[in-house]
Amino acid sequence: MKRNRFLYTVLAIVLGILIGSIILLISGTNPIEAYKVIFLGAFGKPKYISWTIVKAVPLILTGLSVAFAFNTGLFNIGAEGQYIVGSIGALVVGLLLDLPPIIHGIVALIVGALCGYLWGAIVGVLKAKFEVNEVISSIMMNWIGFYLSNYLLSFPILRNIESDNSYPIRKSASIKFLGDWKISESGKAFLAQNKFLKDILNPPVNFGIIIAIVAAIVIWYVLKKTTLGYELRAVGFNQKAAEYGGIDINKSIVKSMGIAGFLAGLAGAITVLGVSGDIGIMAAQEGYGFDGMAVALIAGNNPLGTIPAALLYAGLTYGGGKLTTIGTYSEVVKIIVGIMILFIAMPKLLDMIKFFFQKWSKQEASNVNKGGANE
Repeated sequence: MKRNRFLYTVLAIVLGILIGSIILLISGTNPIEAYKVIFLGAFGKPKYISWTIVKAVPLILTGLSVAFAFNTGLFNIGAEGQYIVGSIGALVVGLLLDLPPIIHGIVALIVGALCGYLWGAIVGVLKAKFEVNEVISSIMMNWIGFYLSNYLLSFPILRNIESDNSYPIRKSASIKFLGDWKISESGKAFLAQNKFLKDILNPPVNFGIIIAIVAAIVIWYVLKKTTLGYELRAVGFNQKAAEYGGIDINKSIVKSMGIAGFLAGLAGAITVLGVSGDIGIMAAQEGYGFDGMAVALIAGNNPLGTIPAALLYAGLTYGGGKLTTIGTYSEVVKIIVGIMILFIAMPKLLDMIKFFFQKWSKQEASNVNKGGANE
């Protein structure tokens, strides 16, 4: 089953690229040239690789959030709202508290993740206690989180009156890699003499990629190797059987949505503390929560699979932004990703395609054998 899922994912990616090629041809663009631009735009230079990794970090965590909930029988459509409240929590701690370096960043990360946990747990409580469908309630929580962010940015203590952003976080809360050193005189002098390191470190490279990879491994371990994971998956497979086995269904639902929210909130916190901290946060949706659903689907809801899936998605979107250099639209990448997800969501169609190719290969082999016999 796992092998088939992997093959279906690969087939869906190939079909997405092939159909994307047709669309590019119709628009008058050479698909080989376009894909070359996308690939080189994402991985062609050290700074491009750094930017791709930076953009992949929140996608790994929001993808994990969606995949974790799905593995426990729940649909977490609220990763965007959980991401937003996580970024709010990290901003408040990173801006208003005065703590020592390292400790400040860790506390801000934890608070942001816990804000996401609370946002997800509310959805779990609504489902467990009042039988509110988690899809509807999590969508509503997205909008509540978004407008809550807008409302909080109306307070002078948070909003920079000279812009539409909040104030930047304190430097002690930053989780950027060598952040202070890069802006010091010695750091600038060293990087000026080493272009390779300068290209790698100039993007906002942060410790988020390490946190995201560790989170993916931990979630995989929890789901596959622990009693908690067994209970949550059992509830997802069959609630009645799980309840008969002595598992508290309501608690499991709240735990599952809370953990999913924790992961998405952590993504928001990492973005604030590691990427956008110099300008704070804006009153806008960044879309990482929604993109996380695409990443989870490409990964087949496998926690470890979210890492390569997020890198693929980030590479396509970041590299695709450079398609304008050859006179075509970067939106083509969104079409390609959409086609991939469409095929992943239709396993029966992929079964038919697989059956067709198997039948065709057998027919070709039969024709070759007949030709040899006639000779």
